Amino acid sequence: MYRIGIDLGGTNIAAAVVSPDFKILKKKHVPTGAQRDSSLIMDDMAQLCRDVCKEAGITLADIEAIGIASPGVANHDDGVVEYSCNLPFRKFPICKELENRLGIENIHVENDANAAAWGEAVAGAAKGTNSSVMITLGTGVGGGVIIDGKVFSGFNYAGTELGHVVIEVNGRPCGCGRRGCWEAYSSATGLVNMTKEKLAECEANGRKTLMTDIVAKYGKVNGRVAFEANRAGDEAAKEVIDMYLLYLQSGLASMINIFQPEVLSIGGGISGEGDALIEMVIDAIRREQYGTGFVELTKVCIAELGNDAGIIGAAFLGI
Repeated sequence: MYRIGIDLGGTNIAAAVVSPDFKILKKKHVPTGAQRDSSLIMDDMAQLCRDVCKEAGITLADIEAIGIASPGVANHDDGVVEYSCNLPFRKFPICKELENRLGIENIHVENDANAAAWGEAVAGAAKGTNSSVMITLGTGVGGGVIIDGKVFSGFNYAGTELGHVVIEVNGRPCGCGRRGCWEAYSSATGLVNMTKEKLAECEANGRKTLMTDIVAKYGKVNGRVAFEANRAGDEAAKEVIDMYLLYLQSGLASMINIFQPEVLSIGGGISGEGDALIEMVIDAIRREQYGTGFVELTKVCIAELGNDAGIIGAAFLGI
């Protein structure tokens, strides 16, 4: 029997048929059209499930379960998306709606960051563990926590918004309305903002930096600019990266001190720096980790499933 994992995003809906050994057999995506009525989004989601089955050479009768990774507050007990700011879902019975369209009863939903963390727990960097944390460094800072082999999401399913712990009181404004959130400093967006500020400072002071040439190459400032220039020995880029890493390692150490997971994995666009990123932060994390020298230490590593973590995690919800 196979499973279907669905990654429901504000821009695209992706679905995949996943084998019992966590391999994606066929994946396909369509635009979400997030401003449309919820029934139209569900119609497309159901059709996507039919399409990936057909292209994988199976039928819906071969599907054991379907899982949905959704942004927002996902009530995994009742199969309801309580709230999503980027989709027209308010107390929306997403699992029942998909069941009505496909005739499959075994359907689950989970917050997308939690689903990605679950994917890493069942098939990725934290496979074989009972406790893990996954941090995603993308447009924002997302996070998912696995405790005793289960997704932890608080009593109201809105927990583990790890990017919205304040790391700098009265600091940079965050999209959530607070100031100084970890997300404002350690996301790719935060890194881009730091890079832009340093570029403006260099221009004002007549200071040369390789970052200017790299921005011209990419056509914009992105999360790779400062890292690339830093590797080439650019001093201004090093100042950006040092500041970025200061906040990143502090936040990671705090996550470890709160949860003490067996594994903390890092995903998202910034994780493309690979093991070099771990090497940049691990010494500081060990200095700041409570109990270093006396307790078993959390393994800190790059997540393994990449962009498929949410789909694979969704497919295996409910096991």
